[in-house]
Amino acid sequence: QVKLVESGGGLVQAGGSLRLSCEASGSISDVNTMGWYRQAPGKQRELVATISSGDVTNYADSVKGRFTISRGDAKNTINLQMISLKPEDTAVYYCNIKFRFAMWRDYWGQGTQVTVSS
Repeated sequence: QVKLVESGGGLVQAGGSLRLSCEASGSISDVNTMGWYRQAPGKQRELVATISSGDVTNYADSVKGRFTISRGDAKNTINLQMISLKPEDTAVYYCNIKFRFAMWRDYWGQGTQVTVSS
């Protein structure tokens, strides 16, 4: 069983900063991709940023230059540093991990709310 626990969401004014963290535990391949996705009310879940076990990163165009994803010191942890936040960044942010153990595995955290006020 794989479990993901997110932390760091909250309420911030436009232009402010927040840092999200996620820790994955359980039977996880050393070769994996972790990432953040978000879902705003009435919208589909969308990719924010991902990072591979080889530290290759990928960002949505809407967050490039403002958000930075990184691997934490502990194994299978990631962080998302968000600066210059905008009201349109308001959403529930979900942590995700993907890896292959005989077949592709895909796990999600419960989500953490990020609210940016104007």
